Amino acid sequence: MSDQKRRNFQIEAFKHRVVVDPQYADKTWKILEHAIHEIYNHNASGLSFEELYRNAYNMVLHKFGEKLYSGLVLTMTTHLKEISKSVEAAHGGSFLEELNRKWADHNKALQMIRDILMYMDRTFVPSTHKTPVHDLGLNLWRDNVIHSSNIQTRLLNTILELILRERTGEVINRGLMRNIIEMLMDLGSTVYQEDFEKPFLEVSADFYRLESQQYIECCDCGDYLKKAERRLNEEIERVTHYLDAKSESKITNVVEKEMIANHMQRLVHMENSGLVNMLLDDKYEDLGRMYNLFRRVPNGLSTIRDVMTSHVRDTGKQLVTDPERVKDPVEFVQRLLDEKDKYDMIISLAFSNDKTFQNALNSSFEYFINLNARSPEFISLFVDDKLRKGLKDFSEEDVETVLDKVMMLFRYLQEKDVFEKYYKQHLAKRLLSGKTLSDEAERSLVVKLKTECGYQFTCKLEGMFTDMKTSQDTMQGFYASQGAEIGDGPALVVQVLTTGSWPTQPSPPCNLPNELSTLCEMFRSYYLGTHTGRRLSWQTNMGTADIKATFGKGQKHELNVSTYQMCVLMLFNNADRLTYKEIEQATEIPATDLKRCLQSLACVKGKNVLRKEPMSKDIGDNDAFLFHEKFTSKFYKVKIGTVVAQKESEPEKQETRQRVEEDRKPQIEAAIVRIMKSRKVLDHNNIITEVTKQLQSRFLPNPVEIKKRIESLIERDFLERDNADRKSYRYLA
Repeated sequence: MSDQKRRNFQIEAFKHRVVVDPQYADKTWKILEHAIHEIYNHNASGLSFEELYRNAYNMVLHKFGEKLYSGLVLTMTTHLKEISKSVEAAHGGSFLEELNRKWADHNKALQMIRDILMYMDRTFVPSTHKTPVHDLGLNLWRDNVIHSSNIQTRLLNTILELILRERTGEVINRGLMRNIIEMLMDLGSTVYQEDFEKPFLEVSADFYRLESQQYIECCDCGDYLKKAERRLNEEIERVTHYLDAKSESKITNVVEKEMIANHMQRLVHMENSGLVNMLLDDKYEDLGRMYNLFRRVPNGLSTIRDVMTSHVRDTGKQLVTDPERVKDPVEFVQRLLDEKDKYDMIISLAFSNDKTFQNALNSSFEYFINLNARSPEFISLFVDDKLRKGLKDFSEEDVETVLDKVMMLFRYLQEKDVFEKYYKQHLAKRLLSGKTLSDEAERSLVVKLKTECGYQFTCKLEGMFTDMKTSQDTMQGFYASQGAEIGDGPALVVQVLTTGSWPTQPSPPCNLPNELSTLCEMFRSYYLGTHTGRRLSWQTNMGTADIKATFGKGQKHELNVSTYQMCVLMLFNNADRLTYKEIEQATEIPATDLKRCLQSLACVKGKNVLRKEPMSKDIGDNDAFLFHEKFTSKFYKVKIGTVVAQKESEPEKQETRQRVEEDRKPQIEAAIVRIMKSRKVLDHNNIITEVTKQLQSRFLPNPVEIKKRIESLIERDFLERDNADRKSYRYLA
């Protein structure tokens, strides 16, 4: 449409002035006032809402909005005062019902009145900043009914009494309670909080304070926690049914404070039923309940954690320092594992796998395992026992589980290098005697150690496995080339060990029987002929032998013995009786080893293939030995072990410790040089800290030893003291 054709419309004022009847406002208000009375009196069905709306509309239009609004306030107030009297007159249980009924009536009436006065609500009320009709109705109800002097206190007391009755086990009308509480909430958060919530929380605190005092005097810890949990759940349920959702945290805080926080110390330390008893008796359900309740209050979990940590440390300390319990290393370690399994289970089932509890447990185990200086040795002996025979009927998964548990204990050790020393010795014996249960299990543990501590830790262990494999190939080559010369003589199996990889100690070779010494020379010639630049030295103290023996009445047995034992027994092919001195001279076995060897051959019941004169457990220089013709055994194969303590003797222990200390020196020096090379200048205390940090994965270096190593490096011109500050050191490139 073009601009020319557009037409502008304009609304013009009336040509003549509209004259309003002076009585118009009063007449109209009378009609509306009558309608409001009828609505409150439940006679609204005969009213024409359209006509009433038009009347209210016209009053506002003709500037009588103020009269309409003030009239509404006056009329509603009158009716609400009547309602208030009606509610006050209600007796007993009908009080809340009457209040609820009148509240429902008021809401219906308010809805109808708001519909009639909608135009006033939308135009006059906003422009004059008055309260909207609905809110006005609520405020008037609050002021004239709820805050009536005869209703306010009575209402609060009635509600609190019903809640108390419900707490003591009675059934109340929850629907009615919900309606009354919703009424208070509808009247505004302040009304709900001041008229109900605040007194409710105060009364609840008094109730639970008294009840908790009664319970704690007559219940054990488990029962008390059940009651506290039940009360907490009841309050949460109460909120769900008829209280404001925002009240949940407030009322639960009251229960938590009065029933848990105020009695925490007494509960955990309760005699015969507290936390320690729950831990000892594996009461997972009670422990879980305590954890869930205590986590709700400040310092609750730290209270449980501290008591648990203290108990675990005390128990562990007794376990590792009790002389009776450390007699059997395998049992000692098994107890540690059982203890760890027990608390892992508790943390998993009762403490929701809480990391802080797991960390506290790890810290406790690390503390008490390292109280016993022999823990590294005992853990290695445990592994040795399991990998020799202890895991025979286990599946692969079960073997892995046991190895993982061993690694868990290994992580707690501060002196991991001491474990390495013992583990290497025990592994060597297993490999050389062929007594290992499974190569796979052995290698699996080495891989775990490598993952934990790095290649440096396990490179020599891996070298031991390599030597075993290479030795097999060497023996095949030896018999392939020398088989014809050897003929039907004794069978020789040689393991060629790389010096440095194996925990061998210099040991003078003993005099081997002629049949074997010839074979050994043949092997030496073959090996040195196929390898250049090598040197062989026989470690006869580490070997084993299978020999066939014939006893009285032609009874035959195959004896599994050490090389030393074989050398002794072979002497009896040419003599019936030999003295200790004669045996020592013929074999040249070191005295300590010879005495052990003879003890195992003559003094162990069921394995005594020799007889000793005089009969005693100890071997003397003047003792004599005879071949035991009457020896019998129900087994054809008889294993005669060397009498040796499962644990190291005191001198052996000191020797091992000395070797460990010597091995540590270059590691400490290497760490100092690495640190100084990157830092150039560093003071003494920081060097101690840095070195400890670098080496703690293997061992905890002694600050005195670090100082000695620094002095040694200064003497060798790796470091120098700072001229300005004598406590600082400089790196010399």
